[in-house]
Amino acid sequence: MRLLYFILYAILPYTLKIYYPKKKITNNPKKYLGRTIYVSNHAASFMDPLVIASQTRPIVFFMTRADIFTPLMKPILWAAHMLPIFRQHDGGDTKGKNKEVFQKCARVLKYGRNLLIFGEGFTDDVFVRRLKPLKKGAPRIGFDTLESIGWSKKIYIATVGINYGDPNVIGSEMIISNGSHICLNDYKEEYLANPNKVVTQIMNLLEKDLQNQLTHVEEYDWAFFHEHVTRMKRIGIDPFDKDTSVPLLQRWENSKSFAKWINEQDLDDEELLALKKDLNSYFSLLKKLRITDTVVYEEAENKQNIGLKWLKIILLLPFSVLGVIHNYLPYKLIKSFVEKSFKRRVFWASVKMLLGVIAIGLWNIPLVMLMHYFIIKPLCVGFENYAWAVSLAYYSIVPWFGVCAYYSRRWYENIQQHKKLKKQLSGLAERRKFLLERINRLSFFTTK
Repeated sequence: MRLLYFILYAILPYTLKIYYPKKKITNNPKKYLGRTIYVSNHAASFMDPLVIASQTRPIVFFMTRADIFTPLMKPILWAAHMLPIFRQHDGGDTKGKNKEVFQKCARVLKYGRNLLIFGEGFTDDVFVRRLKPLKKGAPRIGFDTLESIGWSKKIYIATVGINYGDPNVIGSEMIISNGSHICLNDYKEEYLANPNKVVTQIMNLLEKDLQNQLTHVEEYDWAFFHEHVTRMKRIGIDPFDKDTSVPLLQRWENSKSFAKWINEQDLDDEELLALKKDLNSYFSLLKKLRITDTVVYEEAENKQNIGLKWLKIILLLPFSVLGVIHNYLPYKLIKSFVEKSFKRRVFWASVKMLLGVIAIGLWNIPLVMLMHYFIIKPLCVGFENYAWAVSLAYYSIVPWFGVCAYYSRRWYENIQQHKKLKKQLSGLAERRKFLLERINRLSFFTTK
Protein backbone atom coordinates (compact mmCIF):
# COMPACT_ATOMS: atom_id res chain seq x y z
CA MET A 1 0.00 0.00 0.00
CA ARG A 2 1.54 3.30 -1.10
CA LEU A 3 1.77 6.28 1.26
CA LEU A 4 -0.99 8.55 -0.05
CA TYR A 5 -3.38 5.62 -0.46
CA PHE A 6 -2.66 4.61 3.15
CA ILE A 7 -3.33 8.15 4.40
CA LEU A 8 -6.61 8.36 2.49
CA TYR A 9 -7.54 4.84 3.61
CA ALA A 10 -7.05 5.98 7.22
CA ILE A 11 -8.75 9.39 7.22
CA LEU A 12 -11.51 9.12 4.61
CA PRO A 13 -13.84 6.85 6.65
CA TYR A 14 -14.08 9.59 9.31
CA THR A 15 -14.52 12.33 6.71
CA LEU A 16 -17.17 10.38 4.80
CA LYS A 17 -19.01 9.68 8.06
CA ILE A 18 -19.61 13.41 8.25
CA TYR A 19 -20.65 13.71 4.61
CA TYR A 20 -22.71 10.50 4.44
CA PRO A 21 -23.61 9.75 8.07
CA LYS A 22 -25.85 6.78 7.35
CA LYS A 23 -24.54 3.99 5.15
CA LYS A 24 -24.93 0.28 4.54
CA ILE A 25 -22.54 -2.13 2.84
CA THR A 26 -23.92 -5.41 1.56
CA ASN A 27 -21.87 -8.53 0.82
CA ASN A 28 -18.58 -6.76 1.62
CA PRO A 29 -15.62 -8.89 0.38
CA LYS A 30 -13.60 -10.35 3.25
CA LYS A 31 -10.16 -10.23 1.64
CA TYR A 32 -7.89 -7.20 1.23
CA LEU A 33 -6.13 -8.83 -1.75
CA GLY A 34 -7.45 -11.34 -4.24
CA ARG A 35 -6.72 -10.76 -7.98
CA THR A 36 -10.15 -9.28 -8.58
CA ILE A 37 -11.31 -6.69 -11.09
CA TYR A 38 -14.10 -4.69 -9.50
CA VAL A 39 -16.47 -3.03 -11.96
CA SER A 40 -18.51 -0.14 -10.57
CA ASN A 41 -21.03 2.40 -11.75
CA HIS A 42 -19.81 6.00 -12.01
CA ALA A 43 -22.51 8.16 -10.45
CA ALA A 44 -20.41 10.87 -8.80
CA SER A 45 -17.06 11.31 -10.56
CA PHE A 46 -14.12 11.65 -8.07
CA MET A 47 -16.34 10.76 -5.12
CA ASP A 48 -16.80 7.17 -6.34
CA PRO A 49 -13.19 5.94 -5.95
CA LEU A 50 -12.94 7.69 -2.57
CA VAL A 51 -16.06 5.91 -1.35
CA ILE A 52 -15.15 2.42 -2.57
CA ALA A 53 -11.51 2.57 -1.48
CA SER A 54 -12.30 3.78 2.03
CA GLN A 55 -15.60 2.02 2.77
CA THR A 56 -14.94 -1.49 1.45
CA ARG A 57 -12.22 -3.93 2.48
CA PRO A 58 -10.28 -4.70 -0.75
CA ILE A 59 -7.17 -2.64 -1.51
CA VAL A 60 -7.52 -1.49 -5.11
CA PHE A 61 -5.70 0.24 -7.94
CA PHE A 62 -7.94 2.68 -9.83
CA MET A 63 -8.34 3.12 -13.54
CA THR A 64 -8.53 6.92 -13.92
CA ARG A 65 -9.00 9.27 -16.89
CA ALA A 66 -5.58 9.95 -18.42
CA ASP A 67 -5.98 13.70 -18.94
CA ILE A 68 -5.45 14.43 -15.23
CA PHE A 69 -1.99 12.77 -15.27
CA THR A 70 -0.08 16.02 -15.71
CA PRO A 71 3.65 16.17 -14.79
CA LEU A 72 2.69 17.79 -11.48
CA MET A 73 -0.11 15.35 -10.63
CA LYS A 74 1.50 12.13 -11.87
CA PRO A 75 3.56 11.31 -8.71
CA ILE A 76 0.58 12.17 -6.49
CA LEU A 77 -1.76 9.95 -8.48
CA TRP A 78 0.83 7.16 -8.52
CA ALA A 79 1.01 7.32 -4.72
CA ALA A 80 -2.80 7.05 -4.60
CA HIS A 81 -2.81 3.77 -6.63
CA MET A 82 -4.14 5.39 -9.82
CA LEU A 83 -3.47 4.17 -13.35
CA PRO A 84 -4.35 6.19 -16.50
CA ILE A 85 -6.93 5.03 -19.00
CA PHE A 86 -7.12 6.74 -22.41
CA ARG A 87 -10.61 7.34 -23.84
CA GLN A 88 -11.51 7.68 -27.52
CA HIS A 89 -12.73 11.26 -27.24
CA ASP A 90 -9.35 12.24 -25.69
CA GLY A 91 -7.84 11.83 -29.16
CA GLY A 92 -4.52 10.31 -30.25
CA ASP A 93 -3.52 6.66 -30.39
CA THR A 94 -5.63 5.54 -27.44
CA LYS A 95 -5.37 1.86 -28.38
CA GLY A 96 -1.58 1.91 -28.36
CA LYS A 97 -1.38 3.91 -25.13
CA ASN A 98 -3.89 1.68 -23.37
CA LYS A 99 -1.96 -1.43 -24.37
CA GLU A 100 0.90 -0.28 -22.14
CA VAL A 101 -1.57 0.56 -19.36
CA PHE A 102 -3.18 -2.88 -19.61
CA GLN A 103 0.27 -4.43 -19.14
CA LYS A 104 0.57 -2.52 -15.85
CA CYS A 105 -2.89 -3.75 -14.88
CA ALA A 106 -1.78 -7.31 -15.60
CA ARG A 107 1.15 -6.87 -13.21
CA VAL A 108 -1.21 -5.59 -10.52
CA LEU A 109 -3.40 -8.69 -10.86
CA LYS A 110 -0.46 -11.06 -11.25
CA TYR A 111 0.86 -10.16 -7.79
CA GLY A 112 -2.46 -10.69 -6.04
CA ARG A 113 -3.77 -7.13 -5.98
CA ASN A 114 -7.11 -5.71 -7.18
CA LEU A 115 -8.28 -3.31 -9.86
CA LEU A 116 -11.25 -0.95 -9.75
CA ILE A 117 -12.75 0.07 -13.09
CA PHE A 118 -15.70 2.40 -13.58
CA GLY A 119 -17.38 0.50 -16.36
CA GLU A 120 -19.58 3.33 -17.64
CA GLY A 121 -16.52 5.44 -18.43
CA PHE A 122 -17.99 8.82 -17.47
CA THR A 123 -20.40 10.56 -15.08
CA ASP A 124 -23.61 12.31 -16.12
CA ASP A 125 -23.77 16.06 -15.44
CA VAL A 126 -27.09 15.53 -13.64
CA PHE A 127 -27.27 12.79 -11.01
CA VAL A 128 -29.72 10.06 -12.09
CA ARG A 129 -30.46 6.60 -10.75
CA ARG A 130 -29.56 4.42 -13.71
CA LEU A 131 -26.69 2.45 -15.19
CA LYS A 132 -25.22 3.50 -18.52
CA PRO A 133 -23.86 0.82 -20.94
CA LEU A 134 -20.59 -0.73 -19.76
CA LYS A 135 -17.30 -0.73 -21.67
CA LYS A 136 -15.56 -4.05 -22.39
CA GLY A 137 -12.17 -3.17 -20.92
CA ALA A 138 -12.56 -5.06 -17.62
CA PRO A 139 -12.93 -8.65 -18.95
CA ARG A 140 -10.33 -7.98 -21.63
CA ILE A 141 -7.79 -6.97 -18.99
CA GLY A 142 -8.66 -10.08 -17.02
CA PHE A 143 -8.26 -12.49 -19.93
CA ASP A 144 -5.10 -10.73 -21.19
CA THR A 145 -3.60 -11.21 -17.73
CA LEU A 146 -4.56 -14.90 -17.65
CA GLU A 147 -2.90 -15.43 -21.04
CA SER A 148 0.25 -13.64 -19.89
CA ILE A 149 0.59 -15.90 -16.82
CA GLY A 150 -0.44 -19.06 -18.65
CA TRP A 151 -3.76 -19.35 -16.75
CA SER A 152 -1.70 -20.43 -13.71
CA LYS A 153 -3.60 -18.31 -11.15
CA LYS A 154 -7.26 -17.52 -10.64
CA ILE A 155 -8.53 -14.10 -11.59
CA TYR A 156 -12.00 -12.87 -10.67
CA ILE A 157 -14.31 -10.13 -11.79
CA ALA A 158 -17.12 -8.66 -9.67
CA THR A 159 -19.51 -5.73 -9.53
CA VAL A 160 -19.84 -2.91 -6.98
CA GLY A 161 -22.91 -0.69 -6.99
CA ILE A 162 -22.77 2.73 -5.30
CA ASN A 163 -26.17 4.15 -4.36
CA TYR A 164 -26.27 7.75 -3.09
CA GLY A 165 -29.19 9.69 -1.70
CA ASP A 166 -27.55 12.55 -3.55
CA PRO A 167 -23.72 12.68 -3.79
CA ASN A 168 -23.76 16.50 -3.65
CA VAL A 169 -25.80 16.88 -0.44
CA ILE A 170 -24.23 16.65 3.01
CA GLY A 171 -26.21 14.27 5.20
CA SER A 172 -27.21 11.96 2.34
CA GLU A 173 -27.47 8.22 2.81
CA MET A 174 -25.38 5.70 0.90
CA ILE A 175 -25.53 1.99 0.11
CA ILE A 176 -22.62 0.06 -1.38
CA SER A 177 -23.83 -3.25 -2.78
CA ASN A 178 -21.33 -5.91 -3.86
CA GLY A 179 -22.20 -8.54 -6.45
CA SER A 180 -20.97 -12.11 -6.81
CA HIS A 181 -17.46 -12.97 -8.00
CA ILE A 182 -17.03 -14.55 -11.44
CA CYS A 183 -13.91 -16.68 -11.92
CA LEU A 184 -12.61 -15.97 -15.43
CA ASN A 185 -10.58 -19.19 -15.44
CA ASP A 186 -13.87 -21.10 -15.71
CA TYR A 187 -14.24 -19.71 -19.24
CA LYS A 188 -10.80 -20.80 -20.48
CA GLU A 189 -11.89 -23.29 -23.16
CA GLU A 190 -14.67 -21.04 -24.46
CA TYR A 191 -12.35 -18.03 -24.53
CA LEU A 192 -9.61 -19.83 -26.44
CA ALA A 193 -12.21 -20.91 -29.02
CA ASN A 194 -13.94 -17.51 -29.39
CA PRO A 195 -12.53 -14.61 -27.31
CA ASN A 196 -14.98 -11.93 -28.49
CA LYS A 197 -18.00 -14.08 -27.77
CA VAL A 198 -16.86 -14.77 -24.20
CA VAL A 199 -15.98 -11.13 -23.52
CA THR A 200 -19.50 -10.14 -24.65
CA GLN A 201 -20.97 -12.93 -22.50
CA ILE A 202 -19.09 -11.74 -19.42
CA MET A 203 -20.13 -8.15 -20.11
CA ASN A 204 -23.79 -9.15 -20.26
CA LEU A 205 -23.45 -10.94 -16.91
CA LEU A 206 -21.72 -7.94 -15.36
CA GLU A 207 -24.25 -5.45 -16.67
CA LYS A 208 -27.20 -7.48 -15.41
CA ASP A 209 -25.55 -8.06 -12.02
CA LEU A 210 -24.60 -4.40 -11.61
CA GLN A 211 -28.15 -3.32 -12.44
CA ASN A 212 -29.29 -5.54 -9.56
CA GLN A 213 -26.96 -3.66 -7.18
CA LEU A 214 -28.53 -0.31 -8.14
CA THR A 215 -31.74 1.55 -8.67
CA HIS A 216 -31.77 1.29 -12.45
CA VAL A 217 -34.28 3.08 -14.68
CA GLU A 218 -33.57 2.12 -18.29
CA GLU A 219 -34.95 5.27 -19.95
CA TYR A 220 -33.06 8.40 -18.87
CA ASP A 221 -36.09 10.68 -19.04
CA TRP A 222 -38.14 8.36 -16.82
CA ALA A 223 -35.50 8.37 -14.08
CA PHE A 224 -36.91 11.75 -13.02
CA PHE A 225 -40.43 10.31 -12.88
CA HIS A 226 -39.05 7.60 -10.58
CA GLU A 227 -37.45 10.23 -8.39
CA HIS A 228 -40.57 12.36 -8.22
CA VAL A 229 -42.82 9.45 -7.24
CA THR A 230 -40.47 8.02 -4.60
CA ARG A 231 -40.05 11.49 -3.10
CA MET A 232 -43.79 12.12 -2.89
CA LYS A 233 -44.42 8.65 -1.46
CA ARG A 234 -41.33 9.10 0.77
CA ILE A 235 -40.26 5.52 0.03
CA GLY A 236 -36.78 6.13 -1.40
CA ILE A 237 -33.41 7.52 -0.32
CA ASP A 238 -33.68 11.16 -1.42
CA PRO A 239 -31.73 13.29 1.12
CA PHE A 240 -34.74 15.51 1.90
CA ASP A 241 -37.97 13.73 1.00
CA LYS A 242 -38.05 10.36 2.75
CA ASP A 243 -39.55 8.49 5.69
CA THR A 244 -36.63 7.87 8.05
CA SER A 245 -38.77 5.58 10.24
CA VAL A 246 -38.41 2.98 7.47
CA PRO A 247 -34.98 1.24 7.49
CA LEU A 248 -32.52 2.42 4.85
CA LEU A 249 -32.17 -0.96 3.13
CA GLN A 250 -35.95 -1.30 2.89
CA ARG A 251 -36.26 2.12 1.25
CA TRP A 252 -33.47 1.17 -1.14
CA GLU A 253 -35.34 -2.04 -2.07
CA ASN A 254 -38.49 0.05 -2.57
CA SER A 255 -36.58 2.35 -4.90
CA LYS A 256 -35.19 -0.59 -6.90
CA SER A 257 -38.57 -2.31 -7.12
CA PHE A 258 -40.30 0.80 -8.42
CA ALA A 259 -37.55 1.26 -11.03
CA LYS A 260 -38.09 -2.31 -12.22
CA TRP A 261 -41.83 -1.63 -12.42
CA ILE A 262 -41.22 1.41 -14.63
CA ASN A 263 -38.93 -0.64 -16.88
CA GLU A 264 -41.77 -3.12 -17.46
CA GLN A 265 -44.43 -0.51 -18.35
CA ASP A 266 -45.72 0.77 -21.66
CA LEU A 267 -44.17 4.23 -21.47
CA ASP A 268 -46.48 5.51 -24.20
CA ASP A 269 -49.48 5.08 -21.92
CA GLU A 270 -51.40 8.39 -21.90
CA GLU A 271 -52.23 8.38 -18.16
CA LEU A 272 -48.61 7.64 -17.27
CA LEU A 273 -47.34 10.38 -19.58
CA ALA A 274 -49.85 12.86 -18.15
CA LEU A 275 -48.80 12.05 -14.58
CA LYS A 276 -45.13 12.37 -15.55
CA LYS A 277 -45.79 15.80 -17.09
CA ASP A 278 -47.73 17.06 -14.06
CA LEU A 279 -45.06 15.81 -11.65
CA ASN A 280 -42.39 17.61 -13.68
CA SER A 281 -44.44 20.79 -13.45
CA TYR A 282 -44.95 20.41 -9.68
CA PHE A 283 -41.29 19.78 -8.91
CA SER A 284 -40.18 22.57 -11.25
CA LEU A 285 -42.32 24.95 -9.21
CA LEU A 286 -40.81 23.65 -5.95
CA LYS A 287 -37.35 24.24 -7.41
CA LYS A 288 -38.32 27.78 -8.39
CA LEU A 289 -39.58 28.43 -4.84
CA ARG A 290 -36.44 26.75 -3.44
CA ILE A 291 -38.33 24.32 -1.26
CA THR A 292 -38.52 20.54 -1.01
CA ASP A 293 -41.59 18.35 -1.18
CA THR A 294 -41.16 17.73 2.55
CA VAL A 295 -42.17 21.34 3.26
CA VAL A 296 -45.42 20.83 1.32
CA TYR A 297 -45.92 17.40 2.91
CA GLU A 298 -45.57 18.90 6.40
CA GLU A 299 -48.13 21.57 5.53
CA ALA A 300 -50.55 19.04 4.03
CA GLU A 301 -50.28 16.62 6.96
CA ASN A 302 -50.08 19.35 9.63
CA LYS A 303 -46.64 18.08 10.69
CA GLN A 304 -44.70 21.35 10.68
CA ASN A 305 -43.32 20.71 14.21
CA ILE A 306 -42.14 24.32 14.40
CA GLY A 307 -41.69 24.15 18.18
CA LEU A 308 -39.55 21.01 17.98
CA LYS A 309 -37.34 22.56 15.30
CA TRP A 310 -36.82 25.70 17.41
CA LEU A 311 -35.95 23.51 20.41
CA LYS A 312 -33.32 21.66 18.37
CA ILE A 313 -31.86 24.94 17.12
CA ILE A 314 -31.67 26.36 20.67
CA LEU A 315 -30.14 23.20 22.15
CA LEU A 316 -27.52 23.06 19.41
CA LEU A 317 -26.82 26.81 19.45
CA PRO A 318 -23.49 26.63 21.42
CA PHE A 319 -22.21 23.92 19.08
CA SER A 320 -23.47 25.78 16.01
CA VAL A 321 -21.57 28.92 17.09
CA LEU A 322 -18.42 26.82 17.46
CA GLY A 323 -19.17 25.34 14.04
CA VAL A 324 -19.21 28.81 12.49
CA ILE A 325 -15.96 29.80 14.23
CA HIS A 326 -14.11 26.63 13.28
CA ASN A 327 -15.52 25.90 9.83
CA TYR A 328 -17.29 28.80 8.12
CA LEU A 329 -14.40 30.82 6.66
CA PRO A 330 -12.44 27.88 5.16
CA TYR A 331 -15.72 26.36 3.93
CA LYS A 332 -16.73 29.57 2.12
CA LEU A 333 -13.29 29.96 0.53
CA ILE A 334 -13.23 26.35 -0.67
CA LYS A 335 -16.83 26.55 -1.93
CA SER A 336 -16.11 29.70 -3.92
CA PHE A 337 -12.85 28.32 -5.36
CA VAL A 338 -14.30 24.95 -6.41
CA GLU A 339 -17.49 26.32 -7.96
CA LYS A 340 -15.50 28.85 -10.00
CA SER A 341 -12.77 26.40 -11.00
CA PHE A 342 -14.88 23.38 -11.97
CA LYS A 343 -17.62 24.00 -14.52
CA ARG A 344 -19.15 20.55 -14.07
CA ARG A 345 -21.11 20.21 -10.83
CA VAL A 346 -20.32 16.48 -10.59
CA PHE A 347 -16.80 17.33 -9.42
CA TRP A 348 -17.85 19.73 -6.67
CA ALA A 349 -18.69 17.39 -3.79
CA SER A 350 -15.51 15.31 -3.86
CA VAL A 351 -13.16 18.26 -4.42
CA LYS A 352 -14.88 20.33 -1.73
CA MET A 353 -14.61 17.44 0.69
CA LEU A 354 -10.90 16.78 0.09
CA LEU A 355 -9.87 20.44 0.06
CA GLY A 356 -12.18 21.10 3.00
CA VAL A 357 -10.40 18.49 5.12
CA ILE A 358 -7.08 20.20 4.43
CA ALA A 359 -8.32 23.80 4.79
CA ILE A 360 -10.38 23.23 7.93
CA GLY A 361 -7.61 21.11 9.43
CA LEU A 362 -4.98 23.83 8.89
CA TRP A 363 -7.31 26.69 9.92
CA ASN A 364 -8.05 25.04 13.27
CA ILE A 365 -4.48 24.25 14.34
CA PRO A 366 -3.78 27.81 15.61
CA LEU A 367 -7.36 28.19 16.90
CA VAL A 368 -7.20 25.02 18.99
CA MET A 369 -3.71 25.90 20.25
CA LEU A 370 -5.04 29.24 21.48
CA MET A 371 -7.94 27.45 23.15
CA HIS A 372 -5.49 25.00 24.70
CA TYR A 373 -3.41 27.69 26.41
CA PHE A 374 -6.20 30.11 27.36
CA ILE A 375 -9.22 27.86 28.01
CA ILE A 376 -8.55 24.12 28.14
CA LYS A 377 -5.31 24.16 30.15
CA PRO A 378 -6.67 26.52 32.87
CA LEU A 379 -9.75 24.28 33.16
CA CYS A 380 -7.57 21.19 33.65
CA VAL A 381 -6.21 22.31 37.03
CA GLY A 382 -4.78 19.25 38.72
CA PHE A 383 -4.95 17.29 35.45
CA GLU A 384 -2.41 19.25 33.40
CA ASN A 385 -0.95 16.03 31.95
CA TYR A 386 -4.25 15.41 30.17
CA ALA A 387 -4.67 18.93 28.75
CA TRP A 388 -3.13 18.14 25.37
CA ALA A 389 -5.19 14.95 25.09
CA VAL A 390 -8.34 17.01 25.69
CA SER A 391 -7.22 19.56 23.08
CA LEU A 392 -6.52 16.85 20.50
CA ALA A 393 -9.91 15.27 21.18
CA TYR A 394 -11.54 18.67 20.74
CA TYR A 395 -9.64 19.21 17.47
CA SER A 396 -10.91 15.85 16.15
CA ILE A 397 -14.58 16.75 16.72
CA VAL A 398 -14.39 20.25 15.22
CA PRO A 399 -16.06 19.12 11.93
CA TRP A 400 -19.11 17.91 13.87
CA PHE A 401 -19.69 21.44 15.14
CA GLY A 402 -19.98 22.42 11.48
CA VAL A 403 -22.58 19.68 11.02
CA CYS A 404 -24.58 21.15 13.93
CA ALA A 405 -24.49 24.57 12.26
CA TYR A 406 -25.51 23.04 8.92
CA TYR A 407 -28.56 21.24 10.31
CA SER A 408 -29.58 24.22 12.44
CA ARG A 409 -29.56 26.34 9.30
CA ARG A 410 -31.71 23.77 7.47
CA TRP A 411 -34.27 23.72 10.30
CA TYR A 412 -34.34 27.51 10.41
CA GLU A 413 -34.86 27.72 6.63
CA ASN A 414 -37.67 25.17 6.91
CA ILE A 415 -39.39 27.32 9.56
CA GLN A 416 -39.03 30.43 7.40
CA GLN A 417 -40.40 28.63 4.35
CA HIS A 418 -43.55 27.64 6.26
CA LYS A 419 -43.91 31.23 7.45
CA LYS A 420 -43.21 33.11 4.22
CA LEU A 421 -44.99 30.73 1.83
CA LYS A 422 -48.06 30.04 3.97
CA LYS A 423 -50.60 30.96 1.27
CA GLN A 424 -48.71 29.22 -1.54
CA LEU A 425 -48.15 26.11 0.57
CA SER A 426 -51.88 25.78 1.10
CA GLY A 427 -52.44 25.64 -2.66
CA LEU A 428 -49.44 23.35 -3.18
CA ALA A 429 -50.74 20.99 -0.50
CA GLU A 430 -54.00 20.58 -2.45
CA ARG A 431 -52.05 20.04 -5.67
CA ARG A 432 -49.86 17.49 -3.93
CA LYS A 433 -52.90 15.65 -2.59
CA PHE A 434 -54.35 15.36 -6.11
CA LEU A 435 -51.05 14.11 -7.55
CA LEU A 436 -50.68 11.60 -4.72
CA GLU A 437 -54.13 10.18 -5.44
CA ARG A 438 -53.08 9.57 -9.03
CA ILE A 439 -49.79 7.99 -7.93
CA ASN A 440 -51.64 5.66 -5.57
CA ARG A 441 -53.68 4.36 -8.51
CA LEU A 442 -50.52 3.03 -10.20
CA SER A 443 -50.55 -0.76 -10.24
CA PHE A 444 -47.22 -0.82 -8.35
CA PHE A 445 -49.01 0.54 -5.29
CA THR A 446 -52.46 -1.01 -5.74
CA THR A 447 -51.08 -4.57 -5.82
CA LYS A 448 -49.03 -4.17 -2.63
